[in-house]
This record gives sequence, structure tokens and C-alpha cells, in this order.
Amino acid sequence: MTAGEAEIAETVRRGDPDRYLAALYAPAPKREALLALYAFNVETAAVRDRISEALPGEIRLQWWRDLLAEAADPASAAGHPIAAALLEVVRDYNLPVDAFQNMLEARIFDLYDDPMPSRTDLEGYCGETASALIQLSSLILDAEAAGRTAALAGHAGCAQAIAGLLRLLPIHRRRGQCYIPLDMLQAVGMTQDELVSGEDTEGANRAVVAMIALGRDHLVEFRKGAGDIPPPLRPAFLPVSLAEAYFKRIEQSGLDPLDEIATLSPLRRHWLLLRHATKGW
Repeated sequence: MTAGEAEIAETVRRGDPDRYLAALYAPAPKREALLALYAFNVETAAVRDRISEALPGEIRLQWWRDLLAEAADPASAAGHPIAAALLEVVRDYNLPVDAFQNMLEARIFDLYDDPMPSRTDLEGYCGETASALIQLSSLILDAEAAGRTAALAGHAGCAQAIAGLLRLLPIHRRRGQCYIPLDMLQAVGMTQDELVSGEDTEGANRAVVAMIALGRDHLVEFRKGAGDIPPPLRPAFLPVSLAEAYFKRIEQSGLDPLDEIATLSPLRRHWLLLRHATKGW
């Protein structure tokens, strides 16, 4: 493993441990490509953490846009191991640049404290981020088979992303952010300001329950066809195998989803990933 590859692997291991573990179940020749893709996701998802104002964040995302638009010129990624590796993966696996551009466009929402208008908008955000990542991973693993799993990737990504957003609710609240859609908040008698302030804990819990229900709706749809996922594509879908466990952890008495990040023990995570990697769904 080169120094650049080690840096990429460590970026994913620290920033997205679930996808890091999932990548380890991929065939060795595909593993580095998946880690480069996931490192790109870690870098772009974490832009908000590295800025104090939105404009510098937009500039960082624009840099990635420009880089991908000039994918034929490797020199544009000089000195940036993740960018260089990503361009190589895009070229070697003929990945659609439009999917990356849509992902970067969706990430602009992360930079601001604007409300998520509706459930449809939330699902669109999840689709352009988590679902797109599953589909791009599938193209790396088996491009021919990937064409048959696009709809499943949509539902899997929504379930996985909703679980992740709920886990990060304490961090988002501290920033003044809220990913729970306005129409869902209104349905449970809440406003974004009330959720962010944490003053109405009962209302906030109702909103969390509604989000879990939405995530589980997508899990149900995913499971209807998950048994048909070709074995070579399983590593791309493995992170969604943790979603239900995260939902249950958030629901447990004694955990305050407004202030505590729901976690799973390493043993539990490894077991769930291993089971689905070997047996599917």
C-alpha cells in the first residue's frame, strides 16, 4: 500500500467507519477504488465542519466540480491523493460524472441552516448522496449487474441516510441545522426552531419517531427486492444492513436522540455486516 492509499484508507476509517468495514468485504482488486470513492464522500460531507461561513464551503465544493469537469487532466489533482485517486477511479470504471456533480450540488444544503422543505426534498437529498454512492459502488463492483439494482439503491440509500441524519441530530442541532422536513415537523406540531432549541422534548421525540417510520418505509421497499442483489454487489449495499439496528438504538429508553449520538458496539456492527456479506438479505 502506498502512502497515498494509506491516507485514503485512514480518511475513510476515521470519517465513515461503516463504509470502511463494508469495503473490506469487496474483492481486493476493487477495494482501493471503493475507498477512493468513500474518501471523496467523507471530504465533501465534512466541508461544513471546516468552515465558519458558507461561502468558503461553496468554493471548496466548486473546486471538486471543476476537478471532475476536467477529469481527463490528472495534473489538476496534483498534491491531493484523494482527488487523484478519484479521477483514476472515474476513468478506469467509466463512472458518470453527472452523479458526482449532483452529489456536490446536494452538499450545498449542508452549508446552510435552511429548512428541509418536505419529505420529497429529503428523499431527493438522500438519493443524490447516499443512494448515488451505492450505485457508483455497484458500478465499480460489477457494472453489468449494477444496472438492475438502481431502484434498490434508491431505497437503501434513503434508509441509510435517514439513520445517519438521526444519529447526527445532536451535532446538527448545535449548528442550528435541521434535516427533518418541515411538513413532517408540522404534522407532529413542531417547528424547526423548537426542534433546534430542544424546548419541546415530547414534540421532538414525535418528530424522531416520524423520521424512523420514513426510514423503515424505505427499508421495507428495499427488502422486497434485496434477495435478488447479485453477490458481487453486496459490499455496496452492506451499510444499509446497520440501519435497522441504529433505528432500534435510537428508540431505546435512556437515549436522548437530541443530545446523544446512537452507536453500536463494534461486535454488533461486525456481525451484521458479516451476516449480510455472506448470506445476503
